[in-house]
Amino acid sequence: MDNGQCGRLHEKVAIVTGSSTGIGRAIALRFSAEGAYVVCADTESSSDSDSDSGENATHNVIINGGGNAMFVSTSVACSQEVENLVRTTVSQYGRLDIFVNNAGITFDLETLQPIWSADEDLWDDIQAVNSKGVFLGCKFASRQMLNQDPHPNGDRGWIVNVASIFGMVGTSNFASYCASKGAIVNMTKAVALDCAPHRIHVNCICPGWTSTQMTSELMMDEETQEHIIGLHPFRGLGIPDDIARAAVFLASEDSSWITGVALPVDGGYTAR
Repeated sequence: MDNGQCGRLHEKVAIVTGSSTGIGRAIALRFSAEGAYVVCADTESSSDSDSDSGENATHNVIINGGGNAMFVSTSVACSQEVENLVRTTVSQYGRLDIFVNNAGITFDLETLQPIWSADEDLWDDIQAVNSKGVFLGCKFASRQMLNQDPHPNGDRGWIVNVASIFGMVGTSNFASYCASKGAIVNMTKAVALDCAPHRIHVNCICPGWTSTQMTSELMMDEETQEHIIGLHPFRGLGIPDDIARAAVFLASEDSSWITGVALPVDGGYTAR
């Protein structure tokens, strides 16, 4: 992997939560290719092949490719652990330039229920990670960015939240997830207004259906897969690197006058 000596994120220090698999892994690898120092944050990985101690772990792939990375075990729903993540990053690299709130939990076929039979414990679990986790990431990232010297262009940092198209539109049997992602979209706007006078960018990405481990169970049913692909008029399902490329843009100086944006990366899903 080329660590991108002239990349758009050259020597920027970036935290990516949920970095072990899927979209988070793609963002971390893409950031490294653009020259960033990457702090990979996650709980235990969801598969042995992506274990934080294995050669295929995201941070090890970066290191073995000539990049600079480290792993910090973090539960994003725990305030102390997110604060420790930021503290550890600054201790290692001296500052924090980019924070990507990507970690999230979704659903499986057994948990898809209409609102009248939706499970309350599942609601709490999803909000704790998807909504509170982003809140905590924004809180501790912005606090650090406020207390460090700005870059030559005057900006102090870039926060990128990963929401979903289901933070912008609804879908049936999905209230808990839609609510958590809708919270991220509007939280992004509010946090962006807090941070704008201090030159901290805060934006979010709203991915469409993307081929990841999280969506693989639904895609096993051929009829369901065909239906979901048909909802995306441009090229069908996305891949994690589609989201990663958008994250690079929002975390770079290319987004110099952009904040408070919810950017759909969805193959046209929300254009209807």
